Amino acid sequence: MAQWDGKSRGVVLGYKIFIFFIQNLGVRSAYIILYFVAFYFLFFSRKGTKASFYYFNKRLGHSKINSFFKVYKSYYSFGQTIIDKFAIASGLKDKFTYEFENEQSLKDILKDKKGGILISAHVGNFEIAEYFFSRVDEFSTQINLVTTDLEHSAIKGYLESVSLKTNMKFIIIKEDMSHIFEMNKVLSNNELICFTGDRYFEGNKYLTEKLLGKEANFPAGAFLLGSRLKVPVIFLYIMKETSKHYHFFAEEAIFKDRDAQDLLKKYTESIERILKRYPYQWFNYFDFWKDIK
Repeated sequence: MAQWDGKSRGVVLGYKIFIFFIQNLGVRSAYIILYFVAFYFLFFSRKGTKASFYYFNKRLGHSKINSFFKVYKSYYSFGQTIIDKFAIASGLKDKFTYEFENEQSLKDILKDKKGGILISAHVGNFEIAEYFFSRVDEFSTQINLVTTDLEHSAIKGYLESVSLKTNMKFIIIKEDMSHIFEMNKVLSNNELICFTGDRYFEGNKYLTEKLLGKEANFPAGAFLLGSRLKVPVIFLYIMKETSKHYHFFAEEAIFKDRDAQDLLKKYTESIERILKRYPYQWFNYFDFWKDIK
């Protein structure tokens, strides 16, 4: 099962150090520190390293030696996306360049004002998406991110103090299922709901599908909702290509009506296409396939 415990690694001091270097010495200085941080995680984040090693060795078929070095590069790539997110959120958006692929599908949703569902994954840097919706939407479109992130409130408070104001709202998944009513409400207001479709909690409903040749479980909510409502569904990924260049992918999902399993299959196929181009940007550092010995 692709089960995640809902916790993101990180401490306030670590964030403060990176943000200090970004604001005073530039993004590249933070990248330099990252060489040492990635090295630390390679040896001291045992579960994350084993999960990433399994991904490169068993799912992508690399040798054990190559997989070990690729884990380090994956940690470094992950750290870069975090640094970039802080830099962009704190006003350095113009320091980066961007490329958009098939954005017309996203434009059509925003133009028609009929609401829509965006499904991404923990690949690339999806969290910077909101800072670039102005490219396809001259109005202030409301984005609602469905999340189970349990980051410590002190970290969130500090990040908010150094970031730009955001129009994004959050829909928190709750045990009483009240988030379902909130989702229906925002869709009826012609707003966008954003999911990451690759992590779920134990006890929640899930669907199973193959990813990279082996079955894994995925949270059912995004796919059940997307397959049953008469709103467009877009797979959205934001991938880092060079130190300061990002590539946005927007792919309209074509699937059988009211068939959540088919929508999930199209989703896993789209992730595989992305990972074929960007293998180092798979950022699920846990036993995703439940196959680590």
